[in-house]
Amino acid sequence: MLRIHFTAQDFARIRFAPRPAPLQELHAALTTAVTRRGGPLFAPWRGRVLRSLPAATDPLADLVPAGRPPSFIDVLGDTMAGGFEQIRAANPGLVRSELERVYGAVPAPRWIRGLHAGDETAWRTLHRAQRAAYETVLAPVWSVVQDLHREEFTRYALTVAEHGVAATLTGLAPGNRLHEGVWEWPGAAPARDVRLDGRGLVLLPTFHHPAGPLLQDTPGHSAVLTYPAGPGLPPTAGRPVVPAAETLAAVLGRTRLDALRLLAEPHTTTSLARALHVSNATASSHAAALRSAGMATTTRTGRSVTHQRTALGTLVAGA
Repeated sequence: MLRIHFTAQDFARIRFAPRPAPLQELHAALTTAVTRRGGPLFAPWRGRVLRSLPAATDPLADLVPAGRPPSFIDVLGDTMAGGFEQIRAANPGLVRSELERVYGAVPAPRWIRGLHAGDETAWRTLHRAQRAAYETVLAPVWSVVQDLHREEFTRYALTVAEHGVAATLTGLAPGNRLHEGVWEWPGAAPARDVRLDGRGLVLLPTFHHPAGPLLQDTPGHSAVLTYPAGPGLPPTAGRPVVPAAETLAAVLGRTRLDALRLLAEPHTTTSLARALHVSNATASSHAAALRSAGMATTTRTGRSVTHQRTALGTLVAGA
């Protein structure tokens, strides 16, 4: 069982990753492929992945000789290049200690020993392996992953606004519970207790890992919980993706989505109502709903009010 211990400060610092992280999603996909998680439903996808991985990706297996990779490779960069820059910037002491933990007394391959020593050739080996794996496994479906992430982000934001943070956390996956400041995930392996102690938590959905959470717990940084989301099967390039506007309209309602898009620019209640072809009362209601979800702000000047969407609203709208 995984137990995450929150303080009041940690609850205030829970956030949702605004965009998918290529390296995290890649590591989740490779973990699923080699551990046979997902059962027979994942078998066709797993077979395709394992058959198609080029030899350049072989060094990645050396990083996980016992099933638990070194923590310094788990980063939240929005791009492959940005993610690798974060990995390369890892504290050399952390790199050495994590490689020593992973290998223990077992002899390590030559390039791993080079990584331990800070050799640039070894770092280039790792970069090439990650790039080759990304191009094979994720690049063909990355646009689908981005669409799925946006849908999950929207669902999370609306659930928090309507039901609060605690109910939203326990609703991320069946079986978990929040009790007296401890978030419990039964069945998660290995069993561990993680104390956030004010560092906060980042929530990151994955669409390639069907069972249980993956937790990145690096000292001095916010913990990152990667949890399974999406339709339950790995995305494919042939997946019929619902256009973003239709997906958002199904969640928000067509008129409210139109309001969100219009609020890219400031609008009074009257001008918003005129643009939407609705009454002032209806426009005010839509603005209030968007405001309660954190997607819009309302500023009063005398007898006039002005509405404009927030950064969250812009992200949800897909702009």
